[in-house]
Amino acid sequence: MRIPRIFIERDLRPGSAAELDERALRYVSQVLRLRPGQSIVLFNGDGIDVEAVLTRCDRKACVAQLGQAQPAEPPAALQIHLGVGISRGERMDFAIQKSVELGVFAITPLLTERGVVQLRAERQAKRMAHWQGVLVSACEQSGRSRMPTLHPSATLGDWLATQRDGLMLYHRAADTLASVPHPGSSLKLLVGPEGGLSEEERAMALASGFRGVRLGPRVLRTETAPLAAIAAIQALWGDFR
Repeated sequence: MRIPRIFIERDLRPGSAAELDERALRYVSQVLRLRPGQSIVLFNGDGIDVEAVLTRCDRKACVAQLGQAQPAEPPAALQIHLGVGISRGERMDFAIQKSVELGVFAITPLLTERGVVQLRAERQAKRMAHWQGVLVSACEQSGRSRMPTLHPSATLGDWLATQRDGLMLYHRAADTLASVPHPGSSLKLLVGPEGGLSEEERAMALASGFRGVRLGPRVLRTETAPLAAIAAIQALWGDFR
């Protein structure tokens, strides 16, 4: 049986004891229903997994004795920063979850003209916390030890003001990924929401140095397009090689 991997935000020093936070406590004690004496793996996002054994585990607290640290996860061969238009509920969750599994380095949710989700300040904080939970769970499941960065949501204009020379998915673009030169050690990828980016937004991205590319002859859904692109990018230049 696979040993559960649990993320906690604290220093993990081999030989010390670590008490699980509320999220991890609920997952370990109520979902997995683990008991004292069972093994888990803890990580805090710095690239190193640490073996541990539960010494206490009930609804009130879970404590683990830390053992041997495993070899550090190698840095990403290609740091992919995904800027993705915010889509409805499960579609956005799916895009974030699978992007993390595919090895994305950073994600920025984008507010765009055609986006059907418009976040006020209070709701924005709740959605960011929810998406961070989706990201953490994806790392736990996929074996990632280095935590990707989830940047605060931003308007497309504000994001483009800080990002240049990336790729923009557009199903009518003349170029394909095969025609793009090697991007080096990092790459920005822009994907629109349901309905895609407006003509003005595409022009703004092109003015910021982004290059339009298409993924074959089909129009992909907003939750499918970034995943297909990331997988192809990883196969061309990243850690799928």
